[in-house]
Amino acid sequence: MIISKKRENNLLTPEKAATFLPIFISSFISIFIIIFYAYPQFTESNKVNSELNELIKKKDDLENLRSQYKKINQKFLKLNKEKERLIELISGASNLETLLSKLGELAKKNNIKFISIIPKDIIPFIEKNLQQNQNAQQITSKIDPLLVEGTKKYLIEFSFKTDFFNLLSFIRELEFQESVILLDNINVNYINDNNTKNKLEPLQVKLIMTTYGKN
Repeated sequence: MIISKKRENNLLTPEKAATFLPIFISSFISIFIIIFYAYPQFTESNKVNSELNELIKKKDDLENLRSQYKKINQKFLKLNKEKERLIELISGASNLETLLSKLGELAKKNNIKFISIIPKDIIPFIEKNLQQNQNAQQITSKIDPLLVEGTKKYLIEFSFKTDFFNLLSFIRELEFQESVILLDNINVNYINDNNTKNKLEPLQVKLIMTTYGKN
C-alpha cells in the first residue's frame, strides 16, 4: 500500500506540472481564440465571399442584359427603318396637295375635263387592340393591308369627261406615280353629242380614287 501511494504522489510532481501546465494554458488560449475570434472571422469571410460571388454574378447578368439591350435596340432601329421605307413606298414623298396638282397636269395632258372633285373620306390607321373592340364583320370589311401605322387613307370622288383613248392613257400614267393610287367604282357612260367632229365618242367617267399619305 505504501508503494502504490508513492506512485500516486509521483504523478503530481512539480516537474510534470511545469511540463503540462503550459500545454493546458496554450490549449485553452487556442480554444478561446478559435471560438471567439477565428470562427467569427471564418463566418464573416464566408459571408463576404458569398456576397462577392453574388456581385460577380449580378455583374455578369448586367453585361448579358446590356448585350441583349444592344441586340434589341439594333432590331428596333432596323424595324423602324423598314417601317419608314414601307410608309415611303405607300404614301410617296409628296403630300396630297402635290398629288392633286400632279393629277391636274396629267388631266390637262390627256384632255381630261373635270366636272367635280369631291373628298369622300379620310381613314386613319387603327391599332389592332382597338379594332378588336369593334364588330368582327366590320373589321373584316375594313381591313386594308396598305393602311399601316404612320399613314392615313384618302377617298376622293372624281367626275370628268374624256374619250376612251385618253382615259386609258390617264389611268396608265396614274400607275407610275410615286404614291399608291387605287381606282374603284368606275362608272363610264357615253355622252350623246351629235356635234362632235371626231370619231371618238365622248365619255363621262365617275370613279373613286384611293391614295395614302403620311400622318
